[in-house]
Amino acid sequence: MANKPVHMKQLRHVLRLYVNGQSKRSIRAKVHLSRNTIRKYVRLFQELRLTSDDLQELSDLELSKLFTSHVAQELNPRLAVLKKFYPYVDRELRKVGVTKSLLWEEYLQKYPDGYRFTQFCKYYTQWKRRVDPTVHIDYKAGDKMLVDYAGKKLQVIDRASGELISVEVFVATLGCSHQTFVEATVSQKKEDFISSCERSLRFFRGVPKAIVTDNLKSAVTKSDRFEPVLNEDFQDFADHY
Repeated sequence: MANKPVHMKQLRHVLRLYVNGQSKRSIRAKVHLSRNTIRKYVRLFQELRLTSDDLQELSDLELSKLFTSHVAQELNPRLAVLKKFYPYVDRELRKVGVTKSLLWEEYLQKYPDGYRFTQFCKYYTQWKRRVDPTVHIDYKAGDKMLVDYAGKKLQVIDRASGELISVEVFVATLGCSHQTFVEATVSQKKEDFISSCERSLRFFRGVPKAIVTDNLKSAVTKSDRFEPVLNEDFQDFADHY
């Protein structure tokens, strides 16, 4: 226990030098640690996505737990096998009807001594954060309304005939408050799309500065990163409101 604070002091020193732009060779000369040790610390620091502010706020115990737990994971062959399975999990989850539970059962068939479902999901979440970090976007109140159609259609029942009718699901969300308007429509055609946008404005009781459409064909005639061409009727709708 007496050596632990010294270890954490060295760790903090290495990370501070790295954050300040020092090369690994330069860090090695100053802290007198092996090249592999410094490389390991820096790599874990990157994987954990820590900042210089985090280094100041974390206690020695918290910092130790973070780094020792990740080192332990790397030395665990069973966990290494699981992580190699995750790219397949990530691809399969994009398919309709595929769940983590089904993929966990498939994983256990291949690796009977594998992790239980809770651990399977926990480590997947950690892996996903590292390989596909989420970008947080801040919106100003009243600035943008985001509109799109859900990828999967729903079905309604015709009361007269009992027939199942597929419908589109229109979704409008205010960027700042995340207040959401959802409705089903017969199609994604221009008329249905503009009508849904109008009803969403009435639902929100206000008009944003911009409606973000994500290049929907109903709204954008020609998609372009810098100068998309809006559908003329949708442009008229926007000008009117």
